Amino acid sequence: MEARMNVFGNQTAGKLMKHFIAAGKAVSDTPLPAATQELVKIRASQINGCGFCLDMHTKEAAAAGETSTRLNLVAAWREATVFTDAERAALELTEQGTRIADGAGVPDEVWANATKHYDEDQLMALVALIGLINAFNRMNVMLRMPAGDYQPGQFA
Repeated sequence: MEARMNVFGNQTAGKLMKHFIAAGKAVSDTPLPAATQELVKIRASQINGCGFCLDMHTKEAAAAGETSTRLNLVAAWREATVFTDAERAALELTEQGTRIADGAGVPDEVWANATKHYDEDQLMALVALIGLINAFNRMNVMLRMPAGDYQPGQFA
């Protein structure tokens, strides 16, 4: 598979990515746990069918010490026993926020469950992260960015 354009050589893409990456850095600097951040990125990317982001975030999570069991069970988190209640709340919010067009927004009970596990700063980081990964997913899917060659830390 070949990308529809070379985003790494495109001036406009470079300017846009600079801001997206800065937003991602702002989220990563919050008290939202790093493991939760990667799980959120993986789950949204699974839903959106973004191979490029799945390749990146599963490899980054593994490099940070995430287990293969947990990585392999993200798509089936409801049935898996390896996620904390807080992670489950984040994954549910991720699904609802990613599939926002399929319903009437994020149900109050999903939001209420997330508030049991995260303070306002963490919730804002979670909401921003869900929006950001969805934006990355959509761009990469539209551009047909290929997956499989990512190396952990490649864009650091």
